[in-house]
Amino acid sequence: MTGEKIDALLALRSEGRLLVGRDRIKLLEAVAEHGSITKAAKAAGFSYKTAWDAVDAINNLLPSPAFVTKAGGRSGGGAHVTEEGRRLIETFHRLEARMSRISSLIAQEGFAGHDDFALWSLGIKISTRNMFQTEVISVRRWPVDVEVTLKVTERDLIHATVTNEAADELALAPGRKALALVKSSFVRLALFDAEGMSGRNRFSGVVRRRVDAERNSELVIDIGSGKTMTAVIARQTAEDLELQPGAQAIASFNATDVILAVD
Repeated sequence: MTGEKIDALLALRSEGRLLVGRDRIKLLEAVAEHGSITKAAKAAGFSYKTAWDAVDAINNLLPSPAFVTKAGGRSGGGAHVTEEGRRLIETFHRLEARMSRISSLIAQEGFAGHDDFALWSLGIKISTRNMFQTEVISVRRWPVDVEVTLKVTERDLIHATVTNEAADELALAPGRKALALVKSSFVRLALFDAEGMSGRNRFSGVVRRRVDAERNSELVIDIGSGKTMTAVIARQTAEDLELQPGAQAIASFNATDVILAVD
């Protein structure tokens, strides 16, 4: 599945009942364009009854109506979208855009190993590996790439390289909160060496756990400050380096392998 596009579908609910999904937003936008439930239903692919049911459901669940309608007549009556309805459309598209960014990350990461992403920008808390909530410290622009420095803890920084287009889209600037993700297979492990600890994206720590498969090993490294980093490396490499629980090691990755997401 890695690399494929994932379609993120957003549905807003209130007290367990569907308030609005993509189809109802499409209907709402059609009402705004056509000023008629009949014409809007046709444009959105709804039956006339389904369109009215949707209108009633949305209006019943919102603090104030999203639609103002007037039934009757051969045309089905007039209708227009209120300010509340326009705010609903705007909010829905903003949230769906956030979900689309996260689904793009999932498409890049894949589902191998059952990795999930913490959808903290949508208020959903789930676990994942190599996900760090950070704060942008600096943004250094070059003609093609942008170097971004992010603070993980008071002593730990992550350096990421993104395109200028991505930096603009994410509005990266000092003080901006960002989610930094690193695919576990991109993390390299080496033996602890005090003389070789300099350099970017190098974290010294202790092997907390190792799980072996036929070809690969998954290792969880405690890098301090309550943070861990997971690496998937060749099992032979893990054995050659004698990376058993309690062993000291250095985890590192390239700045180009960091994925950034913002709220």
